[in-house]
Amino acid sequence: MNRRIFLRGLGGACVAAPFLGSIFDRTVMAQPATPPKRLIVMYTHYGCITTRWFPTKSHGPLTAADLQSTTLKHLAPYVDKLLMPRGIRAMNEWTATLARGQGNDRHTQVNGSYFTCHPVTPNSDDPFSFALETKFNAMPTGPSLDHVIARQLSPQGTPLLLNTTGQTENAQSAISYSAAVTLFKGLNASQAFSSLTGIFEAGKPPSPDTYAAMRGKSILDIVKDDLQTLERFDMSRADKQKLAAWKELLHSTGDVVASAQCDTSLATALGVTQENIDLTSTAPGVDDRLTRRISDGLDGADLCSNLAVLAAACNANPVIFLKYPGNYTFKGLGLTQESAGLSGRLGSAGMVGTCVPGAIDKLLTIDDYYARKFAHLVGQLNGIDEGDGTLLDNCAAVWLQDVSDGCARNLNNLPIVQAGSAGGYFKTGWAVNVDDGSPDLTTGNSEITCAEGTPNEVDGMSQETGTDPSLANAPINKYFCSLMNALGVKAGVDGFPARGGSEPVTHFGMYDRTEDFIGGEINPPTIHDPGEFAALRASS
Repeated sequence: MNRRIFLRGLGGACVAAPFLGSIFDRTVMAQPATPPKRLIVMYTHYGCITTRWFPTKSHGPLTAADLQSTTLKHLAPYVDKLLMPRGIRAMNEWTATLARGQGNDRHTQVNGSYFTCHPVTPNSDDPFSFALETKFNAMPTGPSLDHVIARQLSPQGTPLLLNTTGQTENAQSAISYSAAVTLFKGLNASQAFSSLTGIFEAGKPPSPDTYAAMRGKSILDIVKDDLQTLERFDMSRADKQKLAAWKELLHSTGDVVASAQCDTSLATALGVTQENIDLTSTAPGVDDRLTRRISDGLDGADLCSNLAVLAAACNANPVIFLKYPGNYTFKGLGLTQESAGLSGRLGSAGMVGTCVPGAIDKLLTIDDYYARKFAHLVGQLNGIDEGDGTLLDNCAAVWLQDVSDGCARNLNNLPIVQAGSAGGYFKTGWAVNVDDGSPDLTTGNSEITCAEGTPNEVDGMSQETGTDPSLANAPINKYFCSLMNALGVKAGVDGFPARGGSEPVTHFGMYDRTEDFIGGEINPPTIHDPGEFAALRASS
């Protein structure tokens, strides 16, 4: 069979049955190609003013009115496509009393453990040590979520990690690890753009050969389930040989089914051009790369989001992480203090002292900026038609923050907002309290100090601005299991993600109870509460 005719006729569906004479009367009907599912994560540092970020409704259907008085008001147009998982705790919380995690550092261990759910090493049992190796250089003992998913789903086995400012990451702010103590370096905007421009010709969708060479997803992977169904039929020896030959032909082509959306006209519409990329390449320290205007409707952060949208539309990588920087000064927002010190309300690395004048308003300015950037990302995804819906409908686009309240640096009651159902897997238009289903989960205590009419002194060690630690403690491991199952990641018989597995994912990480992290790896690996959050499923 002519290879070109075969590829043109395949169309993304297995049509082998008519060629098998012994089972011709039991023809397997070709199914329409299903759009791929993608995970797009926007990750920001230092939490938020939780009392303004969360809607008061913590469990139940969401309306635009629920968002209007909150930081998330910019997402009101997409409320029907939002999911707010409430009551979730991230792992390995730093506390001054060494009561809820390791003693390394309130940034290092939280970021290192966030997507790995592993402790960091070397361990420290002294929360106030300034040892270089434990406070600043410790790294997690396992790989992060983006790599675990990418090993099964991404063409090259690695995620697309987009560093929005291009600044160098260190263990205090890094989130992506390809293996134990192996930090993964992301791409800046220019590098990400270069990786995408080779997959299409001007005004045309990518050719199968070009796209395959760049991204490598096999047609055999796409039609694997159909072929396995055929192999179970009772057929003649001759047809078994035909089917084996068919599989070999599929394997040898190494081709992909590409989206018709993926062309230079889409890139231009998104503003992803060489000229705009060059405008973001100003030397560090000259100005604020994130807020720098590129056009009337686009700044540097939006351009990075649009690069992620283009990568998703082209299915260049189903695992895309947008990493915002730590220790950043938002000069374009009129701020002069860097974000880490400002999050502690003191403008410095201290934890006890007098509030920076206007601290709450300044933090709300940053929160609002991040919310606008996430709304922009969601709007761009929602504006591209795909299948029976939009590109957003086939994604889980999630804004995750390293902590809840930035001063308390508490990990319970984590602010999470997701847009898109990942192809109908998730319930949307809802806030879901996965901890106990209570309709009145607290929004936290972020304005208990530094706000008008409140004390003007900060005590970050007491975590008074955070949420009561007895509340909202459902392990984030379960949400990661939900995301992996939505994308089609498979597990071995033990429930942990495994290439070649056939089971749903029920286990992730080393620990799912933050207290187990105390002492590093001294406790045996334990997942106390396996499974995903069934309450987030569309069918629940």
